[in-house]
Amino acid sequence: MRDGGRLAAAIEILTDVETRHRPVKLALKAWGEASRFAGSKDRAWISGLVLDVLRRRRSLAWRMGDDRPRAAALCALHVLWNWPVDRIAQAAADTPHGPGALTAAERAALVQPHDLADAPAPVRGDYPDWLAGSFERAFGAAAALEGEMLAERAPVDLRVNTLKTDAGQALKALAPFDARPSGVSPNALRMAAPEPSVRGQSLEAIPAFSKGWFEVQDLASQIAAEAAGDIKGAQVLDLCAGGGGKTLALAAAMANTGQIYAYDSDGRRLADTVRRAERAGVRNLQVRSPVYPDALKGLDGQMDVVFIDAPCTGTGAWRRHPDTKWRLKPATLAQRQADQDKVLDHAVQFLKAGGRIVYVTCSVLPEEDEDRVAAFLTRHSDFKAVPATDDARIAQHMTPDGYLRLSPYSSGTDGFFVAILQRTN
Repeated sequence: MRDGGRLAAAIEILTDVETRHRPVKLALKAWGEASRFAGSKDRAWISGLVLDVLRRRRSLAWRMGDDRPRAAALCALHVLWNWPVDRIAQAAADTPHGPGALTAAERAALVQPHDLADAPAPVRGDYPDWLAGSFERAFGAAAALEGEMLAERAPVDLRVNTLKTDAGQALKALAPFDARPSGVSPNALRMAAPEPSVRGQSLEAIPAFSKGWFEVQDLASQIAAEAAGDIKGAQVLDLCAGGGGKTLALAAAMANTGQIYAYDSDGRRLADTVRRAERAGVRNLQVRSPVYPDALKGLDGQMDVVFIDAPCTGTGAWRRHPDTKWRLKPATLAQRQADQDKVLDHAVQFLKAGGRIVYVTCSVLPEEDEDRVAAFLTRHSDFKAVPATDDARIAQHMTPDGYLRLSPYSSGTDGFFVAILQRTN
């Protein structure tokens, strides 16, 4: 495909996402199925532009003085991809596949975009107006900057699976991918964010992946799992296990001692956990499926740790799922808060005296984080919050209350929150 056809396709997909409120993955898939002529490089280019536009939809619209998908796509090519205006004009006017020649207003806006310094914080930070108060609570004067960083492309982080190998061996296997130590966790490796218009190499294609030497997992997610502390020989329940990423991280920390139980209220999310655990060499895992009414029978009062990767709005993962920030509504946030209260209360019955709840969200909103912990402690006087970490490399990201708040700006990770709630009797 020529640049004009690629640009037209990106605008078509963006329009589909906006007008039909459709998840971008579904919109990209639908376009691909209807466009068999597009090669893998074309699809990577189109997908890259679509995602970059969605990351910065509001600031692009402000720069252009035009909130249509076409204007945003043109602006993204100029300010994010560094295309000269003449190249953009040539692609747009490419007959018959381009989206149509630039108007005089579009060219003028590209040549001299509106200054973002004059924009309100939610525009500069590319988040919805209704979340402005939440961002100010979480980040104060840095709210817009935190939003900007949540609109960047994310690096690829890997967790070395210590049940199978060590960081040195993993780095050698990953040499073609230019993986580097994270500098934070000894078993966390990082690769730079891929270029948006280029199809990257597949990690799954190398033998080390099939051997279970590493897992793709954001650094914040790895730090959250490490907050469970020394759990060798412990009884651990991962109560919202989902696809099993943190389950495997916890199992590796346990070194196949003790017992870890993986449960999720949506049994479909557990479908791949057993296969992943086998590849990783995990031998101390029991998967408890909700298809059985008594799935958690026998666990009451037996756990040293209940790990809760709580259902949340996912605001901390906007770098990876940029369309979700524009589809998020106040009603969804309210529902997630209710879900979080419910799962926290559910966890209590499984803990031993002195046991710990590790409460985790991939959200930066205080309503899902500090507020849920405060509400829980009000309901359960036999619990107290304890510091989330004693690791000096991580402790700088603790709040005055002893919780961890991670973000792309402060820690170079996805946005995460971690609280440790200890039972006192």
